[in-house]
Amino acid sequence: MQPLILWFRRDLRLDDNPMLAAAAETGRPLIPVFIADDSVTGIGAAARWRWGEGLRVFAQTLEDRGARLVLRRGSALDTLRDLVAETGAGGVWWGRLYDAAARQRDAEVKSSLRAAGIEARSFAGHTLIEPWQVETGEGGHYKVYSPFWKALSARGVAEPCNAPTKLPVPEAWPASEKLGDWKLGAAMDRGAGIVARHARVGSAEAEAKLDAFLDGPVDDYKTARDCPGIEATSRLSENLTLGEIAPRRIWWRTQRILEQERGHKGAEHFLKELAWRDFAHHLIYHTPGIATANWRPEWDSFPWRQDNEDAERWRRGLTGEPFVDAGMREMYVTGSMHNRARMIVASYLTKHLMTHWQVGLRWFEDCLIDWDPASNALGWQWTAGSGPDAAPYFRVFNPATQAEKFDPDAAYRHRFVAELADTPGEDALAYFDAVPRAWKLDPGAPYPEPMVDLKEGRQRALDAYERNK
Repeated sequence: MQPLILWFRRDLRLDDNPMLAAAAETGRPLIPVFIADDSVTGIGAAARWRWGEGLRVFAQTLEDRGARLVLRRGSALDTLRDLVAETGAGGVWWGRLYDAAARQRDAEVKSSLRAAGIEARSFAGHTLIEPWQVETGEGGHYKVYSPFWKALSARGVAEPCNAPTKLPVPEAWPASEKLGDWKLGAAMDRGAGIVARHARVGSAEAEAKLDAFLDGPVDDYKTARDCPGIEATSRLSENLTLGEIAPRRIWWRTQRILEQERGHKGAEHFLKELAWRDFAHHLIYHTPGIATANWRPEWDSFPWRQDNEDAERWRRGLTGEPFVDAGMREMYVTGSMHNRARMIVASYLTKHLMTHWQVGLRWFEDCLIDWDPASNALGWQWTAGSGPDAAPYFRVFNPATQAEKFDPDAAYRHRFVAELADTPGEDALAYFDAVPRAWKLDPGAPYPEPMVDLKEGRQRALDAYERNK
């Protein structure tokens, strides 16, 4: 009956948490732990703030069940060794992650603990299936999404497990640091209060969002999801990235919609988007370089620019292209960005501005509360053309025509770009309260002229592609 240390990371939930369910069944005392190592303290400002908010809610959830969340800072291995010594724990369990840095850290932890006679186990739960559970006919990993989707849907997704009815606790708890002392939101400065209005933190909020989505919007999801001016998506990405809701639970709840023969096309497409997230983790597991380098090596010679003044105007939402600027400002105000806008702003940076996708990837890492290393890397490389796509570079989004098609009444652009409205709304003005003071932005300033001619910018990108071939 030695205690078990449960090392929580991106799995801040009780429901469908395979690690937690298996641990509770043992009857052994459970010591939930969160460690602020480099994977937490070294990420972007918005993601770090959001992790702090998630930990605050999850710690309260455990307290409501008579347990605690022990907080420690430092290297994961050293911290876990200390906790084992302090508590007499006989095992350390955790949920798996799939990016290169996490896998290297976890392998070292597992090897060292086992060498010391401590049980070390890892569990599934962050994705629908494990990245190695589907293979091509040749036995390798998938490089194209469509056959990956077919393989995943044919294999099926395991049913979720319920939250434990009881959490056995130790007779004495190890010391815990105070979450407030970590100051995880310090780098957000005044922007934290703005983003906090839009973040919906914790499992209860995530489940409420899922309920609301499946109660209606899912029916029209296949078409309406591309229109950022209406509430047509689940907005669950911020909860998925910290594991506040289980992807398997979402999958099975959505499957019930299909069984009811309601909103069939919308529900099926929603499942495909959920599987796209799995595809990102499939790729980062099998090709870890996707997070830092061109997935297609032939793109190493493409003449992208590194960071530049044009990219700075892009970051500040001052390109003169309303759809692009609305997306960039939405990210600063809400901590997230509509998926259609993400594709448009990424295409504009990498193609019309001929700037390296890594510049955009780093900015998203700093500004997104739903930042995920796998999804962020796949999204940027797919749009830039250097990633897994059958016909990558000929897709150059025109932000003006995209706005006409997907934001015909300009609701999205007016919501976030104050200079376009006679009487700007709360979100449009909030942008100027959230940005760094050093930017000296004024909502009363005239809206800038477009940075580049869209037709000329597109042709320049295509010419560069032809020369690089």
